[in-house]
Amino acid sequence: MAAKTRILEELSKTEDGAGTNGRIPPEWSWNGGDDLSPSWKPQRQPVLSNAKIGMTIFLGAEAIFFSALIAGFLYLRLNAAGWPPPSQPRLPVLVTGINTLFLLTSAYTMWGALRSIRGEDQAGLLKGLGFTVLLGGVFLAVQGYEWLRLISFGFTLSSGSYGTTFYTLIGLHGLHVFAAITWLLVVLMAARRKRFSAQDHLGVSICAMYWHFVVALWPVLYGLVYLV
Repeated sequence: MAAKTRILEELSKTEDGAGTNGRIPPEWSWNGGDDLSPSWKPQRQPVLSNAKIGMTIFLGAEAIFFSALIAGFLYLRLNAAGWPPPSQPRLPVLVTGINTLFLLTSAYTMWGALRSIRGEDQAGLLKGLGFTVLLGGVFLAVQGYEWLRLISFGFTLSSGSYGTTFYTLIGLHGLHVFAAITWLLVVLMAARRKRFSAQDHLGVSICAMYWHFVVALWPVLYGLVYLV
């Protein structure tokens, strides 16, 4: 510690050390030792937090998972004699298309929530999160209603490869939407307690990453399963 004390004394006497009162500026860290020359360096913040890196890896795994499911769907479809089978009911293309607009709009409201908290707008954050939950809930409710109607027409998971691929792809996406809504509700409750700020809103950012992934995935599934 003797070397450190001597250097601090010299620092307080120099022009560069004026105003420091012999203290190392808080943005510097001490890397020296008693018998070594002192060394300071700025403590840099990481470009991405560990949580964001973890979420990015998770979403990458999810993308690979759904890509494998889509590849399996395309294989079965291209090798089927007829698609959809004549005996199976047709999918609700129009209703689901309109429902898709609700989910796409929720991506905008989620972005608005994130933008609001970055600007320290607590009311805007609550509004954005609330509308996102509402739009996501409407999407899931309409999908559930349509599934019940299809089941009543005899279209089930056991209705050959057509039914299996439909309920696997669309059902798993619906499960992801449900999980995302649950997460949004947790974030919304925390936002109501003012747990987030412009400097600390990692929970909102991570939730937004997951929500935007779920929203971006849906047009791909809708186009392949309902339209093509």
